[in-house]
Amino acid sequence: MSLLMQAGNEGFQFPLAFTLVYVVGFIAAVSIGSIAWYNSKRPAGWESKKRPDIVPKVEKEDNPGV
Repeated sequence: MSLLMQAGNEGFQFPLAFTLVYVVGFIAAVSIGSIAWYNSKRPAGWESKKRPDIVPKVEKEDNPGV
């Protein structure tokens, strides 16, 4: 019985490397998604809004895949 109590008190520690991968991945996904959203067609009501200076302009190709 004391062995089970001891194991329960130690708890589970999630490795730091996994946590860092999740945090960096989340930040990358939000950044890339924000750039894609700003470079896409504006939703209704947002057509006249200016693009933030920090967001790069992405040019479309005339014939993609050719």
